[in-house]
Amino acid sequence: MRLCGYLGILPSIMPTSAHHHLLQTGLSDAEAARRLARYGANELPSAGKRGLHVIAAEVVREPMFLLLIAGGAIYLVLGDVREALILLASVFVVMGITIYQERKTERTLDALRDLSSPRALVVRSGRQQRIAGRDVVPGDLVILGEGDRVPADGVLLECNQFSVDESLLTGESLPVSKGAAGAEIVRMEVPGGDGSPFVYSGSLVIQGQGIARVLETGARTQIGHIGKALQQLEVENTPLQRQTARMVRLFAVIGLGLCVLVVLLYAGLRGGWLDGLLAGITLAMAVLPEEFPVVLTVFLALGAWRISQKNVLTRRMPAVETLGSATVLCVDKTGTLTENRMALAEIAGDDGSHDTAKGEPPPALRRTVRAAALACELSPSDPMERAILDYALATDAEIERMRTGWTLVREYDLTPELLAVTHCWKNPQSDELLVASKGAPEAVARLCNADARLRDRMLKQTAELADKGRRVLAVAEGRFRGPALPADPTGFTFSYLGLIALADPVRPAVPRALQECRDAGVRVVMITGDYPGTAMAIARQIGLDSAGVVTGEHLADMSDAELRARSAEVNIFARVVPEQKLRLVNALKANGEIVAMTGDGVNDAPALKAAHIGVAMGTRGTDVAREASALVLLDDQFTSIVETIRLGRRIFDNIRHAMAYLLAVHVPTAGMALVPLMAGLPLVFFPVHIVFLEFVIDPACSVAFEAEPANPNIMKRPPRDPREPLLGARLLWFALFQGLGVLGATAVLYWLLFDDGAAEGRARAIAFTALVLGNAAMILSNRSQTRTILATFAMPNPALWWVIGGALAGLLLALYVPALRHVFHFDALTAYDLGLAALAAFAAIVCSEIFKLGLRWRARRLS
Repeated sequence: MRLCGYLGILPSIMPTSAHHHLLQTGLSDAEAARRLARYGANELPSAGKRGLHVIAAEVVREPMFLLLIAGGAIYLVLGDVREALILLASVFVVMGITIYQERKTERTLDALRDLSSPRALVVRSGRQQRIAGRDVVPGDLVILGEGDRVPADGVLLECNQFSVDESLLTGESLPVSKGAAGAEIVRMEVPGGDGSPFVYSGSLVIQGQGIARVLETGARTQIGHIGKALQQLEVENTPLQRQTARMVRLFAVIGLGLCVLVVLLYAGLRGGWLDGLLAGITLAMAVLPEEFPVVLTVFLALGAWRISQKNVLTRRMPAVETLGSATVLCVDKTGTLTENRMALAEIAGDDGSHDTAKGEPPPALRRTVRAAALACELSPSDPMERAILDYALATDAEIERMRTGWTLVREYDLTPELLAVTHCWKNPQSDELLVASKGAPEAVARLCNADARLRDRMLKQTAELADKGRRVLAVAEGRFRGPALPADPTGFTFSYLGLIALADPVRPAVPRALQECRDAGVRVVMITGDYPGTAMAIARQIGLDSAGVVTGEHLADMSDAELRARSAEVNIFARVVPEQKLRLVNALKANGEIVAMTGDGVNDAPALKAAHIGVAMGTRGTDVAREASALVLLDDQFTSIVETIRLGRRIFDNIRHAMAYLLAVHVPTAGMALVPLMAGLPLVFFPVHIVFLEFVIDPACSVAFEAEPANPNIMKRPPRDPREPLLGARLLWFALFQGLGVLGATAVLYWLLFDDGAAEGRARAIAFTALVLGNAAMILSNRSQTRTILATFAMPNPALWWVIGGALAGLLLALYVPALRHVFHFDALTAYDLGLAALAAFAAIVCSEIFKLGLRWRARRLS
């Protein structure tokens, strides 16, 4: 439980009334804004951010730009100043486009880094607010609880059983106990031993709760002095990026070999080493696959941004590509499948039960409600406690008097060993303490030393309430006199009072989202700490099928082999404690499943880390859970997870489409740089032609294909095998067939034109036009490997049409503006010439579409 309730009973440890008022209300919003402007954001300089000059320096070192500069230099040596200046000017244009793409990606990553920074719960203007850690300022009151990262250096004003992990600062792995400050403190001390009131930015709360006043932020913190940067979005090489790097190296080797071959052939067949070197550079530019890594960087970064628009934060890039492979989705019931909007529905005891919709409970059950209310925090944030208090305060005026007039002497928090919360209250009119406890029925039965008869009666009533989909807590009460309180609640003598049952409605969109998962081949597994009856009732409401239920008790008794067998068929796990989630994740992984796991607590972190895709709850999750996860669910909704899986599949599909197009378009580009030389014909390409094609290829990859909408049937097919290569055999042959089709049609047309006596400039212009039109057609064809070009027109993508329209407009300018026509070595074309070029491109794409239909026919036959 968080120490939210302590705001009303904090001791006045500060000497002045002004300071006491600050403790009650915190900074005002206006004062916080002034301090943020004065002290700056609570963050450290990021080592991962790249400035514009760094990006520009990296771009200049790219092979494509070095080749362009080399080509311009050769033109200067040959005395063709105009060609040299045009080529060198194009260097700056291409560089500008590339820098824009890099900056767009960098800004996206910066935004994701900001989202992934820790959150802080502060008190401002008398109310609790959850803010970004970077917005914390000196003087803020920060509420800290188990699993939180301390957002800034500060001093504890109030704490309860508080210990932190300061290993990030000191290197010591043992937790350090903390105590509240006994006097006004305005200056930080270096990290020390047990009992210190100081907490430090970056340390982790291991146990307890506390309220701290911030003294230092940002670079002025102890971690700032050390100079470590924390909480950055991890940008790491993904499996796809490693796979693409291998492809780039292969293409680079092939390109280098062809480049050398062209230089030797040109010099041997036609003479002129400089012209041969220029032809070799042109071929190298045509073959060089520099777009491959750009596509992955842009698609993954913008994909993470698109996912964030669906209230899911990506903390690790590999998760984006793994999403489409997920086969099992393990989710918590409360707050994910249900609304986490609790209401007290029923009270049960030895004298019967009471439906709370009928108003006040009968006298026999009023004591149960009263004890449950006294076992709640003073200002609870937990939905169950809020529901209990709402009902209790509305039906029993005595409860308000007790909670405000009595003194809370001691509270015993929930522990893994005892799933119950116990509060000790002191009545001013008596020397006797009233001890109230609520928690899991089996835990309360243990506290009451229940005999077999009472235990059976409790469990029977619990099962009846759980079968209605209720969440059930047992309530007990005791009295205590003595000089010292016991170390744990088992030292008290309790009397069992009864059960309270809470209702938590299912989110309306969950049944439809669950059906969508079923259609997509994604199995949903519900994990809950509730009773099997409650879990089964919720499962029936959402349509989740399961071959029975496995409880935490049964799971603990299973061997790893038994758990593997049961986890393959059971979709409901009840009465599971967080520590058992790790075993379940490992069992599912051992069965060959790709596992996505949700979690929110400190003890969920190992399971989140072990899962292929860890998903932390952003609203109620701890910082530890967020750090261990690959994704953070900002709204805690099941439908957001399903939508993220859809987006993950779309992103991977679009990467494939872009890669297939890249492979296809490089075939005719490289081929038309090599074939004329080998056939003894004039060269089609000079470097300026390759630069023009780059202006088409780059936007098509990084803009048009990235913006492609999802296939309507994307959630009707099984998950992708993660071992499947980016370009499988089918896609590889499809891309090669497309490219060879355009190459064949263009090369034959070029040869026929010279055979018919066409001028060099006219033949080059017609062949280049056919190549550009074929390029545009390949963009359309690669939108889908199963649907025809005509069918893809129904798929909206304005960016794609802007790219194609821009390419055609640029082509027309090159053909009909005299100055540009001279630069491209073209002759003016007639309508007949344009028709020839269009016919060649059309013939090539028709063959490609026939090949696509053949693939569909073969797939249907195999299925």
